[in-house]
Amino acid sequence: MLLLTEIMYNPPVSYFWHALQAERLQLEAHENYIKQSYRNRCHVLTAQGVQPLSVPVVKGNSQVKTLITQIEIDYSQKWQQVHWRTIQAAYGRAPYFEFYSDYLKAVYDQQHKFLFELNVDLLKLYLKLLKLNRNVDFTAFYQVEAPSSVHDMRNRIHPKIYPDNLHVKPYMQVFGKQFVPELSIIDLLFTQGPASLSYLQ
Repeated sequence: MLLLTEIMYNPPVSYFWHALQAERLQLEAHENYIKQSYRNRCHVLTAQGVQPLSVPVVKGNSQVKTLITQIEIDYSQKWQQVHWRTIQAAYGRAPYFEFYSDYLKAVYDQQHKFLFELNVDLLKLYLKLLKLNRNVDFTAFYQVEAPSSVHDMRNRIHPKIYPDNLHVKPYMQVFGKQFVPELSIIDLLFTQGPASLSYLQ
Protein backbone atom coordinates (compact mmCIF):
# COMPACT_ATOMS: atom_id res chain seq x y z
CA MET A 1 0.00 0.00 0.00
CA LEU A 2 1.11 3.54 -0.77
CA LEU A 3 0.68 6.14 2.00
CA LEU A 4 0.16 9.69 0.71
CA THR A 5 0.78 12.48 3.23
CA GLU A 6 1.93 16.05 3.52
CA ILE A 7 5.43 16.63 4.84
CA MET A 8 5.65 17.46 8.56
CA TYR A 9 8.19 18.98 10.93
CA ASN A 10 9.26 16.36 13.51
CA PRO A 11 6.07 14.39 12.79
CA PRO A 12 3.86 13.11 15.60
CA VAL A 13 4.19 9.50 16.72
CA SER A 14 0.96 8.44 15.00
CA TYR A 15 2.42 9.42 11.62
CA PHE A 16 4.87 6.56 11.94
CA TRP A 17 2.14 4.10 12.88
CA HIS A 18 0.59 4.82 9.49
CA ALA A 19 4.01 4.59 7.84
CA LEU A 20 4.48 1.16 9.38
CA GLN A 21 1.26 -0.07 7.75
CA ALA A 22 2.39 1.11 4.32
CA GLU A 23 4.89 -0.37 1.87
CA ARG A 24 6.10 3.04 0.71
CA LEU A 25 5.54 6.73 1.39
CA GLN A 26 4.65 9.48 -1.03
CA LEU A 27 4.97 13.10 0.06
CA GLU A 28 2.68 15.76 -1.37
CA ALA A 29 5.01 18.17 -3.18
CA HIS A 30 2.38 20.12 -5.11
CA GLU A 31 0.07 21.44 -2.42
CA ASN A 32 -0.03 25.02 -1.17
CA TYR A 33 1.41 25.77 2.24
CA ILE A 34 -1.18 25.58 5.02
CA LYS A 35 -0.68 27.60 8.22
CA GLN A 36 -1.16 26.29 11.75
CA SER A 37 -0.44 22.68 10.82
CA TYR A 38 2.30 20.16 11.50
CA ARG A 39 4.06 21.33 8.34
CA ASN A 40 6.12 23.77 10.39
CA ARG A 41 5.38 22.81 14.00
CA CYS A 42 5.60 19.96 16.45
CA HIS A 43 4.87 19.28 20.12
CA VAL A 44 7.36 18.19 22.77
CA LEU A 45 6.85 17.49 26.47
CA THR A 46 8.72 19.68 28.95
CA ALA A 47 8.60 20.08 32.72
CA GLN A 48 6.01 22.84 32.11
CA GLY A 49 3.84 20.60 29.93
CA VAL A 50 3.36 20.33 26.19
CA GLN A 51 5.46 22.90 24.32
CA PRO A 52 4.84 23.74 20.65
CA LEU A 53 7.87 24.42 18.47
CA SER A 54 7.30 26.34 15.24
CA VAL A 55 9.72 26.96 12.39
CA PRO A 56 9.28 30.58 11.26
CA VAL A 57 8.80 30.92 7.53
CA VAL A 58 9.04 33.78 5.08
CA LYS A 59 5.61 34.96 3.92
CA GLY A 60 4.02 32.34 6.16
CA ASN A 61 1.15 34.69 6.99
CA SER A 62 0.67 35.92 3.46
CA GLN A 63 -2.75 35.59 1.85
CA VAL A 64 -1.03 34.65 -1.40
CA LYS A 65 -0.91 30.88 -1.87
CA THR A 66 2.62 29.49 -2.02
CA LEU A 67 3.70 26.03 -3.12
CA ILE A 68 4.95 24.00 -0.15
CA THR A 69 8.32 23.38 -1.79
CA GLN A 70 8.86 27.15 -2.17
CA ILE A 71 8.31 28.08 1.49
CA GLU A 72 11.57 29.53 2.81
CA ILE A 73 12.70 29.37 6.42
CA ASP A 74 13.07 32.72 8.19
CA TYR A 75 16.54 32.84 9.74
CA SER A 76 16.09 36.38 11.07
CA GLN A 77 14.73 34.57 14.11
CA LYS A 78 17.12 32.30 16.01
CA TRP A 79 14.67 29.43 15.92
CA GLN A 80 17.34 26.69 15.66
CA GLN A 81 18.89 27.66 18.98
CA VAL A 82 15.49 28.01 20.65
CA HIS A 83 14.28 24.63 19.38
CA TRP A 84 17.48 22.84 20.30
CA ARG A 85 17.58 24.33 23.81
CA THR A 86 13.96 23.27 24.33
CA ILE A 87 14.69 19.76 23.09
CA GLN A 88 17.71 19.52 25.38
CA ALA A 89 15.68 20.72 28.38
CA ALA A 90 12.87 18.30 27.56
CA TYR A 91 14.91 15.19 26.77
CA GLY A 92 18.46 15.74 28.05
CA ARG A 93 17.81 13.21 30.83
CA ALA A 94 15.90 10.76 28.64
CA PRO A 95 17.51 7.30 28.43
CA TYR A 96 18.41 7.51 24.75
CA PHE A 97 19.11 11.21 24.28
CA GLU A 98 22.87 10.65 24.01
CA PHE A 99 22.36 7.87 21.46
CA TYR A 100 20.34 9.96 19.02
CA SER A 101 20.96 13.64 19.77
CA ASP A 102 24.08 13.99 17.59
CA TYR A 103 22.18 12.75 14.53
CA LEU A 104 19.39 15.23 15.14
CA LYS A 105 21.75 18.10 15.98
CA ALA A 106 23.54 17.56 12.65
CA VAL A 107 20.27 18.27 10.81
CA TYR A 108 19.58 21.34 12.96
CA ASP A 109 23.05 22.70 12.27
CA GLN A 110 22.38 22.84 8.55
CA GLN A 111 20.99 26.00 7.00
CA HIS A 112 18.18 24.54 4.91
CA LYS A 113 16.76 27.25 2.69
CA PHE A 114 13.38 25.59 2.32
CA LEU A 115 11.07 24.10 4.95
CA PHE A 116 10.33 21.16 2.67
CA GLU A 117 14.01 20.18 2.49
CA LEU A 118 14.41 20.38 6.27
CA ASN A 119 11.35 18.22 6.84
CA VAL A 120 12.42 15.61 4.30
CA ASP A 121 15.84 15.29 5.95
CA LEU A 122 14.23 14.93 9.37
CA LEU A 123 11.76 12.31 8.11
CA LYS A 124 14.51 10.23 6.52
CA LEU A 125 16.52 10.42 9.74
CA TYR A 126 13.59 9.18 11.84
CA LEU A 127 12.86 6.32 9.45
CA LYS A 128 16.53 5.32 9.73
CA LEU A 129 16.62 5.55 13.53
CA LEU A 130 13.40 3.53 13.78
CA LYS A 131 14.85 1.00 11.31
CA LEU A 132 11.65 1.46 9.35
CA ASN A 133 12.75 0.72 5.79
CA ARG A 134 10.33 2.61 3.56
CA ASN A 135 10.96 4.16 0.17
CA VAL A 136 10.04 7.84 0.04
CA ASP A 137 9.07 9.64 -3.14
CA PHE A 138 7.10 12.74 -4.15
CA THR A 139 3.94 13.52 -6.06
CA ALA A 140 4.41 14.63 -9.66
CA PHE A 141 1.25 16.77 -9.62
CA TYR A 142 -1.65 17.57 -7.30
CA GLN A 143 -4.70 15.31 -7.21
CA VAL A 144 -7.73 16.36 -5.19
CA GLU A 145 -8.93 12.77 -5.13
CA ALA A 146 -6.24 10.14 -4.76
CA PRO A 147 -6.72 6.75 -6.47
CA SER A 148 -8.50 4.09 -4.42
CA SER A 149 -5.28 2.10 -4.21
CA VAL A 150 -3.66 4.94 -2.24
CA HIS A 151 -4.17 5.54 1.49
CA ASP A 152 -4.65 9.31 1.45
CA MET A 153 -3.78 10.77 4.86
CA ARG A 154 -3.29 14.35 3.69
CA ASN A 155 -4.57 16.80 6.31
CA ARG A 156 -5.79 13.96 8.53
CA ILE A 157 -3.10 14.41 11.19
CA HIS A 158 -3.47 17.97 12.39
CA PRO A 159 -2.99 19.90 15.68
CA LYS A 160 -6.65 20.94 15.67
CA ILE A 161 -8.03 17.47 14.97
CA TYR A 162 -8.62 15.02 17.81
CA PRO A 163 -5.34 13.15 18.36
CA ASP A 164 -4.96 10.11 16.16
CA ASN A 165 -3.46 8.04 18.96
CA LEU A 166 -5.80 5.08 19.04
CA HIS A 167 -3.19 2.72 17.63
CA VAL A 168 -0.14 3.85 19.58
CA LYS A 169 0.55 2.10 22.88
CA PRO A 170 1.30 4.40 25.85
CA TYR A 171 4.93 4.47 26.93
CA MET A 172 6.90 6.01 29.80
CA GLN A 173 7.58 9.71 29.19
CA VAL A 174 10.11 11.98 30.88
CA PHE A 175 7.59 14.27 32.57
CA GLY A 176 4.14 13.74 34.03
CA LYS A 177 2.25 10.71 35.30
CA GLN A 178 -0.41 10.67 32.60
CA PHE A 179 0.47 9.67 29.03
CA VAL A 180 0.41 12.58 26.58
CA PRO A 181 -0.45 11.56 22.99
CA GLU A 182 0.49 13.15 19.67
CA LEU A 183 3.91 14.36 20.66
CA SER A 184 6.74 14.45 18.15
CA ILE A 185 8.47 11.19 17.27
CA ILE A 186 11.51 12.48 19.15
CA ASP A 187 9.58 11.93 22.40
CA LEU A 188 9.27 8.21 21.61
CA LEU A 189 12.82 7.83 20.29
CA PHE A 190 14.55 9.58 23.16
CA THR A 191 12.58 7.65 25.80
CA GLN A 192 12.32 4.19 24.22
CA GLY A 193 15.29 3.97 21.85
CA PRO A 194 15.52 0.69 19.88
CA ALA A 195 12.20 -0.45 21.38
CA SER A 196 10.36 2.48 19.74
CA LEU A 197 9.14 0.45 16.79
CA SER A 198 7.43 -2.05 19.09
CA TYR A 199 5.12 0.72 20.35
CA LEU A 200 3.94 1.29 16.79
CA GLN A 201 3.06 -2.36 16.12
